[in-house]
Amino acid sequence: MRPPGTLPAEPARSDTPASARTRVRRIPENGRYDEASVRAIVDAALMCHIAFCDADGMHCLPTACWREGDFLYIHGSNGSRMLKVLQSAPSAAVSITHLDGLVLARSAFNHTMNYRSVVIYGAFEIVPEQHKAASLAAFMEHIAPGRQAQVRAGNAKELAATTVLRISLQEAAAKVRAGAPDDDEADLAWPVWCGVWPMALTPQPPQRDPSCTLEAPEYVLRWNDRTFCAR
Repeated sequence: MRPPGTLPAEPARSDTPASARTRVRRIPENGRYDEASVRAIVDAALMCHIAFCDADGMHCLPTACWREGDFLYIHGSNGSRMLKVLQSAPSAAVSITHLDGLVLARSAFNHTMNYRSVVIYGAFEIVPEQHKAASLAAFMEHIAPGRQAQVRAGNAKELAATTVLRISLQEAAAKVRAGAPDDDEADLAWPVWCGVWPMALTPQPPQRDPSCTLEAPEYVLRWNDRTFCAR
């Protein structure tokens, strides 16, 4: 099993987008439409941004996310404006981006970034009450594998106050840029340093709550080994 975020070494690259709006038009060779690439980028994410429209106009808000099967899940309070709108909205868009590096070229024009991104289109649907607890448990495992078995599970009141939504990954596209600068041949002799400044989301040492006297479990001790932006 690949670590979260690790793309297939030889991706099953598909040239067929799910729809016209998922076709990558700018630098189309960076587009990936295969399931494995999309899922890997989604699995490396802890947050996404959701664009939706209501009577007040267009909004784009960040929220926590996780994947189960062929769906991306989100959750929040029953009173959340975004979740209320998404339950009946005919369409929404979700974006996830991992910045992997700044690419410094010989010309200002050819500077770029290395990244992995996914855009998902579709309509959200509500997760039924009987499946809500299991979905939230999957979210906990996504954040901290092994912790769900140790924490107090959500009670009936807490579950009743929470809405869980999901959106299919069927209409999704990935776009990935990796590697060195792509300079014009005429600029190759220009006397300036060029290359890549790699970047990654790096976990820091865990900070124990002052009131906690328990020894840290294995998944906490191994927190610094987590990789959210693996290539």
